[in-house]
Amino acid sequence: MPLKKTAAEMVADARARIEEVEITDLIAQLDDPDLVVVDIRDIRERNRGFIPGSVHAPRGMVEFWVDPDSPYHKPVFAQEGKRYVFHCASGWRSALTVATLQDMGFAAAHLREGFSPWAAKGGPVQMPEPRD
Repeated sequence: MPLKKTAAEMVADARARIEEVEITDLIAQLDDPDLVVVDIRDIRERNRGFIPGSVHAPRGMVEFWVDPDSPYHKPVFAQEGKRYVFHCASGWRSALTVATLQDMGFAAAHLREGFSPWAAKGGPVQMPEPRD
């Protein structure tokens, strides 16, 4: 059965209606105390390196963590005056995520190219602490 809409079309539709942030712009803003960078990648991806100071919110839980009425709500998403920028590896999952959050009334942007080219463009990368 053919799909009504492909994943690529969904990403394109999302990107057409959300704010996209360039890597160089996000690098320049990393010291801003009002910026919250949110990494929605799988923990296995994050374990290969992440943006220092970023919050990890797995893609499957984001809507529930953002919703103050959800039993899974996380206070990091209830901070007044903060600017939230979500990212994944390539910008596809984060585009869909931010479009969904926008539909919920939560203001956010996403990193257009994602984390994959981050280090090559000068972005700092932190490695997780080794586990025993």
